[in-house]
Amino acid sequence: MRTSPNRLLATVFGAVYLLVGIVGFFVTSGIGFFATEGRNLIVFEVNPLHNIIHLAIGAALLLAGLGSVTAAKTANSTVGAVYLLVGIVGLFLTSSALNIIALNGADNVLHLASALVLLAVGLSQDRTVAARTA
Repeated sequence: MRTSPNRLLATVFGAVYLLVGIVGFFVTSGIGFFATEGRNLIVFEVNPLHNIIHLAIGAALLLAGLGSVTAAKTANSTVGAVYLLVGIVGLFLTSSALNIIALNGADNVLHLASALVLLAVGLSQDRTVAARTA
């Protein structure tokens, strides 16, 4: 893991998103599963569905980071692309009935920042390993 930026990033981001998913359940008691307005976890709005998504993404990244370089590279690129989409779409959903994961402005900024970091590392690092396994 020390020699692979993708494995390190996937492991760290995975652990953080797992932690956020778990802690999120402590603040969303009494909130509807698909509530368009959640409770604040620091400055980020979350609802139970948002917490489950954080758990799933955290687990996927952590498992990939603890696995192979190829798995970590794929997970970083895939999650980065999804977060880019969520960040962009979230800009239009924050005050909509379609906002089933209770996104707010801070969530959108975090998703876009996560996307940039995950995509930058996923698409640019560990090229020699990917070339050898392809």
